[in-house]
Amino acid sequence: MKKGVAAAIRSIFNAADETEAKRQLDLLIERYEKSAPRLTAWAEQNIQEGLTILQFPEDHRRRIRTSNVLERVNKEILRRTRVATLFPNEDSCLRLVSAVLMEISEEWETGRTYLTFQ
Repeated sequence: MKKGVAAAIRSIFNAADETEAKRQLDLLIERYEKSAPRLTAWAEQNIQEGLTILQFPEDHRRRIRTSNVLERVNKEILRRTRVATLFPNEDSCLRLVSAVLMEISEEWETGRTYLTFQ
């Protein structure tokens, strides 16, 4: 049942627009209403919140749909703080992390054209 449910949920979030996504959600609920009532109750309550992404323009959705950018920022902070290993106080750690974030921000603002919207 896992593969079928996963495919149905994937089809909801891969829908072209909100109307189609809601139609796919209704199909999921109808299909699993009797065999998995807890799943359908969960889907009715929670999947609707995830459809907020469909209110954005298509080219924006592609960029905000994943957390890859956030994960990359966290990885860079971790890489830079590991070098220092020992901070004399909390403020020194905060200064380093702030400097790393400002550096990343400047790089994004000036050099990363694939993050800009057209």
